[in-house]
Amino acid sequence: MHRRQFLGTAALGGLVATLSAPVLATDTASLPNLAAKAVPISKPERMARIAKVTALMQENDIGALLIEPGSSLVYFTGVEWWRSERLTAAVLTREGEVAVVTPFFEEPSVRESLGIEAEVLTWNEDENPLAAVAAWLGRRGLAKGKIGVEETVRYFAVDGLEKAMPGATVVNGAPVVRGCRMMKSAAEIALMQVANDITMAAYRHTAPRIEAGMTPAEIGAIMRAATVALGGKSEFELILLGEASAYPHGSGQPQAVKAGEVVLMDCGASVHGYQSDISRSFVYGKPSPRQRQVWDQMRKGQDVAFAAAKLGTPAGAVDDAVRAYYESLGWGPGYKLPGTSHRTGHGIGLDGHEPVNLVRGETTELAPGMCFSNEPGIYIPGEFGIRLEDCFYMTEAGPKWFSEPPPSIDRPFA
Repeated sequence: MHRRQFLGTAALGGLVATLSAPVLATDTASLPNLAAKAVPISKPERMARIAKVTALMQENDIGALLIEPGSSLVYFTGVEWWRSERLTAAVLTREGEVAVVTPFFEEPSVRESLGIEAEVLTWNEDENPLAAVAAWLGRRGLAKGKIGVEETVRYFAVDGLEKAMPGATVVNGAPVVRGCRMMKSAAEIALMQVANDITMAAYRHTAPRIEAGMTPAEIGAIMRAATVALGGKSEFELILLGEASAYPHGSGQPQAVKAGEVVLMDCGASVHGYQSDISRSFVYGKPSPRQRQVWDQMRKGQDVAFAAAKLGTPAGAVDDAVRAYYESLGWGPGYKLPGTSHRTGHGIGLDGHEPVNLVRGETTELAPGMCFSNEPGIYIPGEFGIRLEDCFYMTEAGPKWFSEPPPSIDRPFA
């Protein structure tokens, strides 16, 4: 779990007086680049993805698929772009043909990250990009039938496609996209493992440097500097102190490290786009008996979830198992507080959060290659919260951790 851009510009600006960039750089000089040997996704792997999605399109009677910039565009084509009012998108056909439509003046830049063979369709400022898509598909006999759109495609693109292709039916392309992206390959899992290793190493660098009086921004800056020095791209640093730890995505109230209070850190990195998401909770100083008890119970919740994550099990059953355990201890019931107010876990890969989730009612069955966070935090409003988060992936033999959960509140980074 995380909230992006937690460290605002003002917070970072105020950090300069206490932790300058040169100091942080010197402090991380001895950290090794753990991503130095990480292998990016190859062209043959991307072509295998195209082959799989075309097979799924044929199974679902979908003639073509439209994808806007974002993780799915990177997944299939390698193109790293952004969304704006000027449409750039990829179109894939059930025969395996690929086109990228982009503004004329953007073509050279788009080609820089294009990782597969594809036709590039350009449009000028006074032209309709969806008309170019419709014409390209029409030449391939796909002017009628079902045209899928990746589930995050914006409405203006969907509306434009429907108007440009009145003989076609635009449908949700989630079944074919999810059918590819939910099951990670060995190459994807290897990159995620490096990202997890980097985050854990950054935690071990950061934790001994936490001092009384530090703010979330100061702690986050140390963690970010370590992540970058270790070879990762820092994706987020969510630091919650004291009572703020009782609120999963934090509080806007001023916070500082105090003896006897909880420090909750939720941080992640990426390597060649593939992400980690790891949370640790501990007490600065000596934990109270209540803090220790809640930590131990939450940690056992991770084990309950991990044990429930069996091949063929509906993803929602993992969440059910955790809630049954917590309710036996008096938390909840269900999603009520004090207890666990959010799902047990989320999918993860190129996105920090992606389908499917470990949440009540989710019927998708667990299969090899699926990757999830495991974070059934316990939150006590007005007091504190404990969240431990480690990700795992499904193998033919069952779940396997990317990062090992900690053994005790006294050894949160062991």
